[in-house]
Amino acid sequence: MNSWIRLHEDDHVVIALQSFAKGDKLTLESGLVLELQDEVPKGHKVLTRAVRKGEHVLKFGYSIGVAKEDIEPGSWIHTHNMGTGLKGFLDYSYEQTTSPAEVKAVSRDADRTFQGFIRENGDVGIRNEIWIINTVGCINKTCEIVARKAHALYEGRVDGVYHFAHPFGCSQLGDDLVHTQNLLASLVNHPNAAGVLVIGLGCENNQIDAFKRAIGEHSAERVKFLKSQEAEDEIEDALGLVEELVSYAERFKRELVSVSKLKLGLKCGGSDGLSGITANPLVGAVSDRLIEAGGTAILTEVPEMFGAETILMSRAANEQVFHKIVHLINDFKQYFIKHDQEIYENPSPGNKAGGISTLEEKSLGCTQKGGHAIVRDVVPYGERITSSGLNLLEAPGNDLVSVTALSAGGAHIVLFTTGRGTPFGGPVPTVKIATNSELAARKKNWIDFNAGELLESKSMEMLTDELWEQLISLASGELQTHNERNGFKEIAIFKDGVIL
Repeated sequence: MNSWIRLHEDDHVVIALQSFAKGDKLTLESGLVLELQDEVPKGHKVLTRAVRKGEHVLKFGYSIGVAKEDIEPGSWIHTHNMGTGLKGFLDYSYEQTTSPAEVKAVSRDADRTFQGFIRENGDVGIRNEIWIINTVGCINKTCEIVARKAHALYEGRVDGVYHFAHPFGCSQLGDDLVHTQNLLASLVNHPNAAGVLVIGLGCENNQIDAFKRAIGEHSAERVKFLKSQEAEDEIEDALGLVEELVSYAERFKRELVSVSKLKLGLKCGGSDGLSGITANPLVGAVSDRLIEAGGTAILTEVPEMFGAETILMSRAANEQVFHKIVHLINDFKQYFIKHDQEIYENPSPGNKAGGISTLEEKSLGCTQKGGHAIVRDVVPYGERITSSGLNLLEAPGNDLVSVTALSAGGAHIVLFTTGRGTPFGGPVPTVKIATNSELAARKKNWIDFNAGELLESKSMEMLTDELWEQLISLASGELQTHNERNGFKEIAIFKDGVIL
């Protein structure tokens, strides 16, 4: 295995695949021997061509920032000597790059199936669970008790009874309340939930009657409602309603379903310098494979598209979708400005420690999860995906908030790449994909798949096949993710507004 990698022939940098000491020597492609001027941690960047102050530094073949000073070859390049090159709002113009009569190749997975649950409305689920959704945070503990008791009572009859705690639904106004209602309503409509119990308090802003309108048309057998203030014993009444939902859920059995019905959410957590080399491109390959078979992939984390947004815009299905992407990007920039925050703030401390220096570097790695597919639609926060193919979903980069939004959008499974590791999981199976083998070996109770093997003994094609087969097994109920086995199923709701 080489000790470094260059991602594009035009790049000014190579990425260290091991830690280096000052004075170590690298032999480059040309045979030139480069002596390191600094200590360089694994996953970080080494400059191989001199850059002057104010010049752009290239990685992935794109600019990842601007030199703060003159930098010589062999230098460690990071936040101390390179800053973002992104500034303000940009003007974007539409150029058609895809043919309206696009010819689709015949997918090798066109006839592939998995074992899923076909719901009465035609939606497909990969789990047969009962979900408890509270309209307001005041009754989190009530719902938690109901879920715990019901989970024990009905184990083996359904795939589990789960509650997703949140603090909202009361004292919210305007769009902030609407965001909460839409997000929770989309979770109610998720087909992984065979049945849903909605529990309200009775005096909250998110009243059950208003929330029913957000849910839309629904089966009275599948969705039950309970107002706690009107019940003599709300826990006993809730358990009775769960019993009805379990009996309803037992009608559904796994049957063969086309893989085209599968929806994948695409997300990256704390990154390192290998994220854009291993895990994110791997997820992009799997995303492309699913889309070629007629399925759906959902990409979010809008602030982590800044600096790479033109790549997505160039793949817009048509001019309407192009303008939706422009609005998605600019609306999120305006959100930053409204709160007096720097639009192009550097990545988190964990990302920086892992070797990511600027937002555009993070973005260029992040967007690789969307593969090379055409962008078919852009969907507002809290709403459900209706178009097959690659969709962009409005949500921030925060792990819990964005995974919740992907789940509410309809993702059956979320592919979560990480160079740092995290134990959490969303409402749906959350596949943790390590960018490096050290993390995969150290956190075996967190990590579901090791993309670090791309730098060792396995090819992209081999690992794509392995991850693809694992996803089919997950969808068929033959496997569980660590977050499922550990019972880590959480939500977080995007907050942007006044609380009374």
